[in-house]
Amino acid sequence: MILRRRRGRRLPSTVADSGLTGPVEIPDPEPPDQPKDLRSRLQRLRESVSGTARALPRVFRLSWQASRPLTVTLVIVTVVSGLIPTATAYVAKILMDAVVEAIQIHATGRPDQTVLHIPLAGDQTVTSVGKIVGIAAFQLVIFVVQSVTTMLTTVSQQLLQERMTLTIRHQVMDHASRLHLSFFEDSASYDLLRQADREAPMRPMSMMSSALGLGRMAITFTSMIALLITVSPVLAIVALLAPVPLFISQSKYGAQSFILSYLVSPIRRRMDYLSSLVTTDTYAKEVKLFGLGPYLVDRFERLGKVYYERQRGMIRKKNVAGTLWGLLSTVAGSAIYLYIALRAVTGELTLGDLALYTAAAASVQSSVGGLFGSFSGMYENNLYLDTLYRFLDTKPEISRPESPAELPDPLHGHITFDRVTFSYPGADEPALKDVSFDIQPGETVAVVGKNGAGKSTLIKLLCRLYDPTGGRILLDGVDIRTLDPVDLQRRISAMFQDHVSYQATAAENIGLGDLDHLTDRPVIEKAAGRAGIADRIDRLPRGYDSPLGRWFDEGVSLSGGEWQKIALGRAFLREVPILVLDEPTSALDAQAEHDLFVRLRQLAEGRTTLYISHRFSTVRQADRIILLEHGKLLEQGTHAELMELDGGYAELFTLQAAAYLDA
Repeated sequence: MILRRRRGRRLPSTVADSGLTGPVEIPDPEPPDQPKDLRSRLQRLRESVSGTARALPRVFRLSWQASRPLTVTLVIVTVVSGLIPTATAYVAKILMDAVVEAIQIHATGRPDQTVLHIPLAGDQTVTSVGKIVGIAAFQLVIFVVQSVTTMLTTVSQQLLQERMTLTIRHQVMDHASRLHLSFFEDSASYDLLRQADREAPMRPMSMMSSALGLGRMAITFTSMIALLITVSPVLAIVALLAPVPLFISQSKYGAQSFILSYLVSPIRRRMDYLSSLVTTDTYAKEVKLFGLGPYLVDRFERLGKVYYERQRGMIRKKNVAGTLWGLLSTVAGSAIYLYIALRAVTGELTLGDLALYTAAAASVQSSVGGLFGSFSGMYENNLYLDTLYRFLDTKPEISRPESPAELPDPLHGHITFDRVTFSYPGADEPALKDVSFDIQPGETVAVVGKNGAGKSTLIKLLCRLYDPTGGRILLDGVDIRTLDPVDLQRRISAMFQDHVSYQATAAENIGLGDLDHLTDRPVIEKAAGRAGIADRIDRLPRGYDSPLGRWFDEGVSLSGGEWQKIALGRAFLREVPILVLDEPTSALDAQAEHDLFVRLRQLAEGRTTLYISHRFSTVRQADRIILLEHGKLLEQGTHAELMELDGGYAELFTLQAAAYLDA
């Protein structure tokens, strides 16, 4: 594997990462040509503020959808907790003044006139001891309220985080289920999905916490700033401006952290894939046999080093810059404390005033830093949330027409390919070129050809996983692009070459072919019998209730051929007019393959059947055979007709038959 790092000169959309051994390049998260002048930076700041402000209503809507009671609780405790610092500072002042007054009375027999005298209800003055006890009791109430609000905040945030995570993952899954195949086969789109699934569920609550923290700090700031102004307007301005450089630094590195995370998403995905190759049963046999473990672990380690190196640099720069700019706030805070202390020494302030103003100064500075810090956190979280909303705003390429056409009822299954052409996005050559053929209702047609001839593409188009880039496909005379894709796909049953092996029970594995019959055991058993897997299921420890696969407890492993029969059972379960089978016997032994094709006419009775096979000895059972080559329809006819034609099909059949004879 070639691993290298370069200093980026522009911001590409993806990381160059070719397979397991290709180069890995992670550009700089901030291009050198970013605007450096003050006006440009202020413009970017305004844009970030407006973008973050626009995101807040969406986040609160997500929170409201997740849990209304928890959202209301968080808002209430935020308001209360924002007032607590002011109340605490003021109570500390009057308590200290009361203590000083008591000391003066004890020493001289009369209170010091410079100490604040506190009147109570009925304009009666209580004793100094009674005053101290009353103030201390009130202070205790504030501390209790503070503890309760802290507890309520923690509990509400944790519970709301769980609810929001579930809500967002549900939205991501629901939206992904409505997207079409082209989205998942595009690497950039897939990275967007992974970002939305990985990062976005945690970010709304983080942004919500930052927004509530912003509100809490604003309440504290508003109540405290007036006290600082009474000491010195200059100090108030210093306390306000000191944290600004730290905020700018945090905003800059927050944006760069997001950009770096986006750029290395393909690397993380490659690392996850390498990990799965070593840690899952799907790949274990081949990895062990070929001794791939050390090789894959080494590739993972080297990718991890590149990833870690960039993360380390970003973390180091972010924290060093934050610490240096934070020292400015520290110096300003120390100056404020010194100034107030000197005024207390000269007698201009009481000790209670010193405590009050010291707390106010520290609180204002902390509040301003908290305000900027909360906004910086909101800004960074909003960058991640943008990926979620971009994903949720992605429209399916194949959607339901505003006025979908109606299919005939009953549907006969007459399929027509009319000059169909299709090219995959970014491909140099079309996968299908001007293909035309007709399949009559109830006819069984086999599609043959070399690898890459366009056979699987033809099936994807028929199932409307893609739409043709030229020509049209008709079903009982209706262009399938005018149909509701969900309604169309309900009329088709299929088994794909890369079929899914669900980590579920045997009954569920078959029942997933038709959710209406997911728990209909007799129908499932009939489908298993048609696929030739019923006897094997009966021998499982718990029969149809036996879990298949090794991912969960008590799972049973099946052979590749047995898994293929399970997938066939899933296809046979759905009673629909059209049956599509892509290499349905690739993992079956010769006897099982022969039995299946002998029975295929019976199994597909009443259905229009289209299947792909590389084994020419079995396709002769089809009513008609279509030969594709380089995306073009080369020949079609019965086995006898094509052999008599002595063209491409006869050549391939003869080559395959000769291989068996030579063996």
